[in-house]
Amino acid sequence: MKILILCDMFPPAFGPRMGYLCKYMKRAGWEPVVVTERIDDNTFSFLKGETSVTYVNFFRSKRKILHKLEWICVFILDFFFHYKDKKMAKVASRLLEKGTYAGILCSSYRAFPLPAARYVAEKHHLPLVIDLRDIIEQYASNEYIAHNFHTFSWLDKKITAAFRHKLLRDRNNALRKADMVTTISPWHVEKLKAYNPNTELVYNGYDPELFYPEQHRTAQFVITYTGRLISLATRDPRLLFEAVSRLDREKLIDPDKFRIQWYVDSESKAIIMQAATAYPVARYMDFFNYIPASEIPGVLNRSSILLQLANTFASDGPKGFMTTKLFESMAVEKPLLCVKSDESYLEAAIRKTRSGLAARTAEEAYRFILYHYRFWQDNGYTYIDTNKKEVEYFSRKKQTEQFMRIFTRLNSK
Repeated sequence: MKILILCDMFPPAFGPRMGYLCKYMKRAGWEPVVVTERIDDNTFSFLKGETSVTYVNFFRSKRKILHKLEWICVFILDFFFHYKDKKMAKVASRLLEKGTYAGILCSSYRAFPLPAARYVAEKHHLPLVIDLRDIIEQYASNEYIAHNFHTFSWLDKKITAAFRHKLLRDRNNALRKADMVTTISPWHVEKLKAYNPNTELVYNGYDPELFYPEQHRTAQFVITYTGRLISLATRDPRLLFEAVSRLDREKLIDPDKFRIQWYVDSESKAIIMQAATAYPVARYMDFFNYIPASEIPGVLNRSSILLQLANTFASDGPKGFMTTKLFESMAVEKPLLCVKSDESYLEAAIRKTRSGLAARTAEEAYRFILYHYRFWQDNGYTYIDTNKKEVEYFSRKKQTEQFMRIFTRLNSK
């Protein structure tokens, strides 16, 4: 089958879901064709492969001041007139007129390009599947907004409220017209079923060809985190800092042998350092820039504990986060430490796969780290006996099979 994929980014900067989908669709003999916004990020460029991709360029200026003015103009045009969706719909329509397609898949983390997908699906009478990797309601505050508006505080609040209303309206209108909706966690499924009862769970996952266990003896015990921190309300490392400061206080660890390594951007580093100010742990921490996605399996396999950051599920807090990094960590069979436990689906997944601990208290984190540190002292490496059958369920190959079954069903009606 030939499937047209409309998505907000490809190759994706932080959400490689569509990239892996195209990889395994092509392996199965399907033909994915992608239309996406041009974004200068090559984190997952290796995933493009031989996939046919048409990039829509909304921003042309490279000069900082002109680019900012251009961004403001595009934002205003898009807010009032759906400028970006209309432009993408024209590109998608030209492709659809040149060939026979079995359906349209649209993947987004907010709303763009859902209106474009809805329009071209109706125009060309094709099944529409909407895939939501994230939704606005999952965030503790306004972390879903990529850029601050930087006006007066009272005006910022009004703009944010109007922007949120528009995003939800556009998203929900598209959801109601979709033949099927897919999303990433049980919480997301229940939330989106209010707009479309045909909502199915397709987790994030790991590529089994890239993420598999390797055993390396290391000179240092390393706790590793790769990714972003949006805010402490969403991802809170302070239980880790409390546990490590106790280990230090009891002289069970020393900085020469015990390291916490962060592969993060500058904004995330600032959040981490702010959270660490109350704890004497700075001498245990190393910061590195992002690394190419192709290097991440090696970094994970040379680590002693893999860190996941979360926070307790709450009505005014984060909800339903189950990131790609979680499943990649499970696949390499290194002890996984989640702080702070969401006390919900994330904790349940870690328990079911036997991949580590979702710590609710600093005491739990302390005991978990100490146990694996002592194992490392005796053996030079760490290991955890996961439930391999449960971990394999999160393979990107199996998730691609889910998507293909959906389109096969829709085309058999």
